[in-house]
Amino acid sequence: MTADGNNQLISVQPNGLKFVFELEKPSFCDLKVVNNTEQHVAFKVKTTSPKKYFVRPNTGVVQPWDSSVIRVTLQAQREYPPDMQCKDKFLLQSTVVPANTDVDDLPADTFNKESGREIQECKLKVLYVTPSSRGNSEDEGFKSYPEHGADSNSTVQHLKEERDAAVRQTLQLQQELDFLKRRRQRRNGSGFPLIYAVVVGLIGILAGFLLNISLSSSALPPAAPFVDSSTTTFPPPAPSSPSPSPPVDSSTALPPPTSTSVGSSTEEM
Repeated sequence: MTADGNNQLISVQPNGLKFVFELEKPSFCDLKVVNNTEQHVAFKVKTTSPKKYFVRPNTGVVQPWDSSVIRVTLQAQREYPPDMQCKDKFLLQSTVVPANTDVDDLPADTFNKESGREIQECKLKVLYVTPSSRGNSEDEGFKSYPEHGADSNSTVQHLKEERDAAVRQTLQLQQELDFLKRRRQRRNGSGFPLIYAVVVGLIGILAGFLLNISLSSSALPPAAPFVDSSTTTFPPPAPSSPSPSPPVDSSTALPPPTSTSVGSSTEEM
């Protein structure tokens, strides 16, 4: 159903989207969604051209009497639309949800009309303007934000909070990225001791093999040293032993000569 008058769960400011259209340049428009009740209200943004627009957040929960800002970004276009006329439309759905409901806890059929919930809808048109007409505050019934001081301050404060939240999220993502880098470095560093141990083991095996070869070669008898032939001394020849006398036959042996004394030969004469 479409809400009218004071029965609206939420109100939207402005009541349409106006984009400054420039080729090859994105443009954005902010929508302020205000909860007009004492209940928690969930909203969802739909469009007829989801590929052209980027909506954040496209779903949310607004607390009682609170507000939320939705940023709709028109992605960079390569050509102008005919007569600068845009037929795109947006639909903002809203429904009451239980207190303290988080956006992540919303059931899948929250904005399904067949679920039996009361769902209100607000249709928004899209207007393209040229940079020269950018300063116009109102165009074809499109209204700008109220200029009341309190409301303006609330919007600025809300934008600051969103900015701070984005900064915190960026820092958190950076910390997670640094943690993953350190973890990857530790994993890469853990392989070095294993490789080092393998290399040391191979060196030890090779050293043992070489030592075994050296010990085996030392057990062999030493080879004769080379001697200079000019300084070689030969041992003196051994003395020859006298050759033995041949045996003599006793029958043919001559008697030994008898010595004749001078005195006996004188007596016979």
